Amino acid sequence: MGGLDLSFVNWEIISKFVVNGFWFSVQLTIIATLGGIALGTVLALMRLSGSKVLALPATIYVNGMRSIPLVMVILGFFLLMPFLIGRPIGAELSAIITFVAFEAAYFSEIMRAGIQSIPRGQVHAGQAVGMTYSQNMRLIILPQAFRNMLPILLTQTIILFQDTSLVYAIGAYDLLKGFTTAGKIYGRPEEAYILAAVVYFVICFGLSYMVKKLQAKIAIVR
Repeated sequence: MGGLDLSFVNWEIISKFVVNGFWFSVQLTIIATLGGIALGTVLALMRLSGSKVLALPATIYVNGMRSIPLVMVILGFFLLMPFLIGRPIGAELSAIITFVAFEAAYFSEIMRAGIQSIPRGQVHAGQAVGMTYSQNMRLIILPQAFRNMLPILLTQTIILFQDTSLVYAIGAYDLLKGFTTAGKIYGRPEEAYILAAVVYFVICFGLSYMVKKLQAKIAIVR
């Protein structure tokens, strides 16, 4: 086949094979981030509630998810769901549900650390003026926790974007799938993988640089 020829990829190939995969990877990242943070915050509050009835199942869920490789969760959910509901749900939908459920465990630990970083004096101050536990969390604790943990949340989102390449295992059409499909059709699989790696690197390196800048600004504000 000769040496590497990275010029085989042009805009026609990108638009035909890669763009759709890229947008699915972006959509999966955004949905998993928002859903994971929402569910993760609930799990964090359950673990910090002081109630064993709430804390125990949340702890089991978080520790269980964090103990299983993501690719196994993706494959397990995709293969088991047809038996549980009687029909397949599609690779893309399966990937979205799996990522939200899996990432919630990691976002939960981030949010728990953020909530615990808030001085207890602020909690007591809220209670002193008659705020309920819910009001205290919603108006005082969570806004500060989100601000404190924002760089870490964004870093986890970058890792999440990298992990979206694992949906290739169940046939979902993501960014990596787009490149590999083009590589197979045009007989350039090695070049396709190299170009995919370059695209992932450029996106993640750029986002990581922006997160560092944001972290520096937050540090100055503090």
